[in-house]
Amino acid sequence: MTTYADRTFTPPERIRNFCIIAHIDHGKSTLADRMLQITGVVEERAMRAQYLDRMDIERERGITIKAQNVRLPWTVDGTDHVLHLIDTPGHVDFTYEVSRALEACEGAILLVDAAQGIEAQTLANLYLALEKDLTIIPVLNKIDLPAADPDRYAAEIAHIVGCEPEDVLRVSAKTGMGVEALLDECVKQIPAPVGDSDAPARAMIFDSVYDTYRGVVTYIRVVDGKIVPRERIKMMSTGATHELLEVGIVSPEPKATEGLGVGEVGYLITGVKDVRQSKVGDTVTSQRRGATEPLTGYREPRPMVYSGLYPVDGSQYPDLREALDKLQLNDAALTYEPETSAALGFGFRCGFLGLLHLEITRERLEREFDLDLISTAPNVVYQVFTDDGTEMTVTNPSDWPTGKVAEIHEPIVKVTILAPSEFIGAIMELCQSRRGQLGGMDYLSETRVELRYTMPLAEIIFDFFDALKSRTRGYASLDYEEAGEQVSDLVKVDILLQGEPVDAFSAIVHKDAAYSYGTTMATKLRELIPRQQFEVPIQAAVGSRIIARETIRAIRKDVLAKCYGGDISRKRKLLEKQKEGKKRMKTIGRVDVPQEAFVAALSTESTADKAKK
Repeated sequence: MTTYADRTFTPPERIRNFCIIAHIDHGKSTLADRMLQITGVVEERAMRAQYLDRMDIERERGITIKAQNVRLPWTVDGTDHVLHLIDTPGHVDFTYEVSRALEACEGAILLVDAAQGIEAQTLANLYLALEKDLTIIPVLNKIDLPAADPDRYAAEIAHIVGCEPEDVLRVSAKTGMGVEALLDECVKQIPAPVGDSDAPARAMIFDSVYDTYRGVVTYIRVVDGKIVPRERIKMMSTGATHELLEVGIVSPEPKATEGLGVGEVGYLITGVKDVRQSKVGDTVTSQRRGATEPLTGYREPRPMVYSGLYPVDGSQYPDLREALDKLQLNDAALTYEPETSAALGFGFRCGFLGLLHLEITRERLEREFDLDLISTAPNVVYQVFTDDGTEMTVTNPSDWPTGKVAEIHEPIVKVTILAPSEFIGAIMELCQSRRGQLGGMDYLSETRVELRYTMPLAEIIFDFFDALKSRTRGYASLDYEEAGEQVSDLVKVDILLQGEPVDAFSAIVHKDAAYSYGTTMATKLRELIPRQQFEVPIQAAVGSRIIARETIRAIRKDVLAKCYGGDISRKRKLLEKQKEGKKRMKTIGRVDVPQEAFVAALSTESTADKAKK
């Protein structure tokens, strides 16, 4: 017999759904911690920093990866209210998590660090919230810091949001100062959810996670009607039907309830083991007398960056497949398909939303599933049109067509950079060197400027952010969003060892950057590959044209050691004999590239922290 928490459906007019949006490290998780403490849903002895962040990797890096929701009680003027808070990630790679959270809310707290001001990702999330027509409550955090300048940044926020500087609330999430007043403002300013409690049930799935023991846990926001346990529900996009085993709320631990009414946020469990049957953005309704029109407004995440993941030990390939299957249950944005490489063996071509997403995924696979992995250099998706009119989608350099190429389309992105105005020249120079086109420039205040560029995605995924930070002494912030495709002059650069192409080192680059990539990779490999008994040429080639070459010198045995004095012809005879042996060895010998060389040449570990904004 299931026991339910004692409660009835909360009237919609007493519910407030909101999320916290901000840039990385502006204090979202700390503010959520204070709200949990002040509303009393977490006891003091159970409290810990970043309470809603469940993964070790989130705690270590100090970033939020998965959006988390929690139900908070709050009383204003003697009336009890229910607040549904969703803590969202701040990194550009996890914007899809933010967009899902916004679908479940009527309001958003725009949190800005009073010592740093508005950053690019703050603006991007603000525009997302305004698109959804949410009520924005601007808040300055960290006002207790000595470096805080609340008056200056309040004016900056007011200019962007369109309010008065005095309307911007000031809090310190660390000390709790001003947080109670903020909760009161949430109740006063954020509108109550609107829905028809007598209509057929309609609820939107905004997240789903996999639990080893209970199967898929689906997080929903009820729009119309009510969702109660033991009834049969239908997923409107797939038509799949399931029996509801449990319906509940998160406060902050899951609690089973008698059901969820209009405007409420909670979870449901059906016992299904496949998370793909609980697609994010889908509409849940009753099987009997269900709704006919699904809810709209959510778009599928599309992979932006592709990289190959290969086990260092080939026997771990089945383990890697199983690990990716399980990880995809927690991360709906991850895509993968099997691929083989002559150099690296069996592995998977994986699609990610960005470089940090790639790094986090790889780290989770290595930690949670005890795997040793090599990840190949990341690249984007190209549309290639050959002379005979065939269209190909290329996600891997080894798929590049061998015939003549008529046209190549590469993805482009709209880039927003916020920085102090003194660095405009350095930023422009960097963006132009990466094939960027200036779209516009605005001064947010006398000292801060917003630059908008259109750039190829391939130019920014690898080390663009690193270069931007070094040129602006760490003050610039970056955000980007996809903006379609453009025709570009791209070529495939092959790396040849002794005349044989090594597929793992191939790359698709712009024609102007081909020589630079070829020389860099050839030089790197010359240092990494051990010397052989014979001379090994390392060449970079575009088609049949060699554009760069390095040579690994042969290990020579001193065959003249036993000759002291005597006729020169004797020495020449020995050297000729050695040369013949080397030539014969070269025709039958293989260049053994050690695993460490692949790891060092291909590993993106050096870029692990580049995309942290």
